[in-house]
Amino acid sequence: MEDNTEKKKFAASLFVPASFVVLMWIVKLMELAFGVDLGVYGLRPHMLKGLYGIITMPFLHGSWEHLMTNSIPVLVLGTALYYCYRDIATKVFALSFVISGLLTWCIASRGVHVGASALIYALNLFLITSGLIRRNAKLIAISLIMVFLYGSFIWGMIPVFAKPMNISWEGHLAGFITGVFLAFVYRHQGPQKEEFKWEDEDESEDEDDDDGEGENGEKPYWDVPQPDMKDLTVRYRFRH
Repeated sequence: MEDNTEKKKFAASLFVPASFVVLMWIVKLMELAFGVDLGVYGLRPHMLKGLYGIITMPFLHGSWEHLMTNSIPVLVLGTALYYCYRDIATKVFALSFVISGLLTWCIASRGVHVGASALIYALNLFLITSGLIRRNAKLIAISLIMVFLYGSFIWGMIPVFAKPMNISWEGHLAGFITGVFLAFVYRHQGPQKEEFKWEDEDESEDEDDDDGEGENGEKPYWDVPQPDMKDLTVRYRFRH
């Protein structure tokens, strides 16, 4: 029964990121089918007419290799987000999409910026930062997995490495900032630090629930009525 529940939860977590990736591929297939280059509709920084690129940028890719490189992280990170942070996942995903794009528009150099890298960086940094600040063992484990899988992403924010490869390091930096920002904004929502209950606390609660009675319902020795010393037939009872 639990296995079926986990499978349903995983399938539900996969829906949004998988749908997003499908849209990315549909756009690329449309370019192939109609022989057009939709990359011209990407994000153009510092230009009012380039603001629409905030919405279009993540769906546009310069090559099939670029598309494939971005598809897997969106799928993995998006699924992890919805699986671990179900209550706030949609808000985080949507804000990561918009804020990272807006920051890219503000700080990037002139040109046309395409690709879902800014969103990927935002999701990755949200998962890493959020897991650490919540001090939740399961979330920290997810964070470590993200670092292991995408630990090399840090080089994508350094101009000296990114520029020769024609990579938008500004978009990566914008995603980095967005992910950390959202992790702190939503730090009090979603799963929190795990609560531990010590055995001593359980024992003390049990003692309190006994209403002052000891084992077998016997009252403590100080509650035992004191016998009349004149009655020599009284049998004394002691509690050690």
